[in-house]
Amino acid sequence: MIKKIKLRTVLIGGCITLFFALLIGRVFWLQVIDNDFWKEQALSKWSRKQDLPATRGTITDRDGDILAMDAPAFTVIVNPAVIQANGLENEVVKGLHEILGKDEDELRELVKAKDDKGEYLKGREVRSEGWKIDQEKMEEVKAFSESLNQKLKAAGKVPDSGIGFQRESKRFYPKETLAAHILGYTDRQGKGIGGIEQRYDDKLKGTDGFASYKSDKKGVKLPSEDDLYQPAINGKNLVLTTDDTIQYYIEEAMRDTYNQYKPISMTVIAADPNTMEILGMANMPTFDPNTYSEWNQKSFINHAVSSRYEPGSTFKIVTLASAVQEKLFNPNAAYQSGSIRVGGRTHRDINSVGWGPISYLEGVKRSSNVAFVKLGFEMLGKERFTNYIKEFGFTEKTDIDLPGEILGSLNMTYDSDISTMTYGYAVSVTPIQQIAAISAVANGGKLMKPHMVKEIEDPNTGKIEKIEPEMIRQVISPEAAKETGKYLEQVVADQSIGTGRKAYIDGYRVAGKTGTAIKSNGGYADRSKQIVSFIGYAPVENPKIAVLVIIDEANDEQGGGALAAPIFKEIVSKTLTYWGVPKSNTTQQSDKSKTATIPDNARISPNLKGMKVSEVKTKLLDEGMTFETLGSGSTVKQQYPPAGVPLSSGQNIYLITEDNASMEIPHLQGESLRDAMEVLTLMKVKVSVQGEGYVAEQLETTENGQRTVHLTLKSAQELITGKSSSDETSSVGTENANGEETGGKESEGTADNDAEATDQGQGNTEGE
Repeated sequence: MIKKIKLRTVLIGGCITLFFALLIGRVFWLQVIDNDFWKEQALSKWSRKQDLPATRGTITDRDGDILAMDAPAFTVIVNPAVIQANGLENEVVKGLHEILGKDEDELRELVKAKDDKGEYLKGREVRSEGWKIDQEKMEEVKAFSESLNQKLKAAGKVPDSGIGFQRESKRFYPKETLAAHILGYTDRQGKGIGGIEQRYDDKLKGTDGFASYKSDKKGVKLPSEDDLYQPAINGKNLVLTTDDTIQYYIEEAMRDTYNQYKPISMTVIAADPNTMEILGMANMPTFDPNTYSEWNQKSFINHAVSSRYEPGSTFKIVTLASAVQEKLFNPNAAYQSGSIRVGGRTHRDINSVGWGPISYLEGVKRSSNVAFVKLGFEMLGKERFTNYIKEFGFTEKTDIDLPGEILGSLNMTYDSDISTMTYGYAVSVTPIQQIAAISAVANGGKLMKPHMVKEIEDPNTGKIEKIEPEMIRQVISPEAAKETGKYLEQVVADQSIGTGRKAYIDGYRVAGKTGTAIKSNGGYADRSKQIVSFIGYAPVENPKIAVLVIIDEANDEQGGGALAAPIFKEIVSKTLTYWGVPKSNTTQQSDKSKTATIPDNARISPNLKGMKVSEVKTKLLDEGMTFETLGSGSTVKQQYPPAGVPLSSGQNIYLITEDNASMEIPHLQGESLRDAMEVLTLMKVKVSVQGEGYVAEQLETTENGQRTVHLTLKSAQELITGKSSSDETSSVGTENANGEETGGKESEGTADNDAEATDQGQGNTEGE
């Protein structure tokens, strides 16, 4: 008996001893042998990492007006566990479908989502309709959620609808379609697509930061020496060369023609010819980068850099400038117009019988193909002519800081091609190449590199990098450039035979050239398919702006002088007025008065943008400044005059408080044309002007849904006395701000004498 008890005791003790041995062995294994693995597992449970997203840099125009910025956004989150517990499935699905437009079946899958264990999930993003929605849409969802909470509360339940939000940010373009092709857009992942957003994506996006720390199971941070903190490096801010006011002038002028003539596309580029800073660039059709997913793919093409076309007669500028540089152009020498057989091909003028023996200057004004064949092929010769084409940059990309630039193409193998190239056929160029070439003529012979960005600012350090103009090479001498400009000026100034006469701007000297090229598709038989254009600059004596206008297949067979030149006129006339550029016929004394030194006691327009209207009113009243508030908003969104500009005695400060174009037009009587134009442009109102001086009368009308303000100007003397300064009746029509004539009679004659519009078909059939 005792022996059995002892044996049982030994057995039990042995088992206990063995158990403890195994336990100690296991502990030893976990803490010593397998220590690294379990330490890693523990750290993964305690460690937390929080991403600190960088803010994408802003993009502004040259005056600081914001064109692209990061704005608050919200992602809708649904909690299936709460929704199912409260029996809200059907109501949530129906409500979010109506607000966000998301498919009901997809929503139902979201609010019924379960994990691997069969339990309802606690957080699901409503993509993509509920991803990064704006404040307005978020408020709608929030109001719907609160209505469900009220229903639950009334039923004695916990008021939790199971709908929440995650705060994020998204790219916002406050000007909507304005400058869309310049800016591009960012996709939902924040990657730049097209335009400046893509070209400078690395600089704009910045570098995300993070915070790494230890926490308990409730997420409370624990003190630790292993904490890591890497701050976000925000993206750099870009200041563009673009002026959003000029960009608005461009798009407004294009829109009327686009709606009327329904072309496949239109392209306009405006540049400072002295620096090749791009002042504005637009294409139609266009798009809104805020809603890029809703637009047709054709709307995203930036034809200014990504399309090539046969320029037609605008290319004759290269031939003319080259001949002038080589001292081969004698404006008074005569030649026989009509047709010429050179290089195995017969080349014809628009009028195949020609105008008889005429001077080369008349040939330039009439856009005679024969004149340019003789200048380029016979006088310059193949070698010199093709060399100048290369010098003007047509065999290389401009390297503008925009994505997607392509290279033009030249056919310089056969004599027939080179002779045809003298008047703009057998050559395809990009619009940006064209504007760079004409700018070389305008600025004294320097081929400049076009660029879009003026400054790059690092908000993290405050450092500013300025992008300086870059000259590629001297193409022709300043003397040759000046002489060429005088001949191109006559193409516009001659109101009888000048093909560019509809680009004439009263008071300013304008140089330019029209172009009308039949599109080639194995031949030039279909004359209805043509590209019309106008390229020029002003003022001739001191060029400030160069503009290229291209219209592809308008539903009207008029040439570049009839369709494109008026657009050029509207853009340039408004811009020169906006800049306050003195007219070419003003006296030297009046020029001096415009540049007089600002008195020391002159008042300066304060910076009011972003301030509350109530604060602004108090500030301006205290300082004795007169002002007018436009719109019913509570915050100043724009102002005129802009901050830092000297104010003349009694000058009004206009405060724009809304973004829409429905604001009441202010009384502008007594204002200068420049001030009135600037205010109305900020309000996105079309302007028509008659007369010179100060605003005497204004009349608001609506034309095709577009508000138009007609301004009648009078001199200061007329405003005081009420009498006209002259009783004479002018036979020349008065121009308004839109480049239209309001009176007078235009010289009769042939329509647009862009010779290439008609002769090219014959020129490419005979002699081949």
